[in-house]
Amino acid sequence: MSMRTLRNLCVVLFLVAGALPVLAAGDGGGKSNIFAGDIGNVFWTLVIFGLVVFVLGKFAWGPLLEVLQKREEFIRESLEDAKRDRDAAEARLREYEERLNTARAEATAIVEEGRRDAEVLRHRIEEDGREEAEKALARAKREIGIAKETAIKELYELSGKMAVDVASKVIGRELNAADHQRLIKESIAEIGQLESN
Repeated sequence: MSMRTLRNLCVVLFLVAGALPVLAAGDGGGKSNIFAGDIGNVFWTLVIFGLVVFVLGKFAWGPLLEVLQKREEFIRESLEDAKRDRDAAEARLREYEERLNTARAEATAIVEEGRRDAEVLRHRIEEDGREEAEKALARAKREIGIAKETAIKELYELSGKMAVDVASKVIGRELNAADHQRLIKESIAEIGQLESN
């Protein structure tokens, strides 16, 4: 309650106190009335009332107003603190939500990267397997070719030797080593020509 309001209240009380004797005097009938009185009573009533208002204003209302103002200030500070705390909490919540969204995006990116890496690895393993299979096939073909050439050479040599043996029986004499080798080479060359035709 401010001092201005207090003054206004005192003025209203003075006016009411001054009007009471007038109202009491207007009531006739000679009955005793608590509002009846003369000007002296009104004067002393107003003086006492003024002293009471002065004493209350000086010693009671001042400290009471001070306590009320402190309480009002405390409430205002509490509300401001609560608003500040609420704003800080909302800011923290937004920050946590942003972090959570960032973490979700990072997790999604990591999973996506893992899928891409797995796909690349699968293609690499398939390619390596295909290359190994092609190398094994080429090696097998080469080994088969070598085995075939070796077998053909052995067959030619065996055929030549048989031909020489048959020829020596037909001729009836034993051939020397040089004749034997010459006949084998000739036989191999003839068989080679027959193969290519």
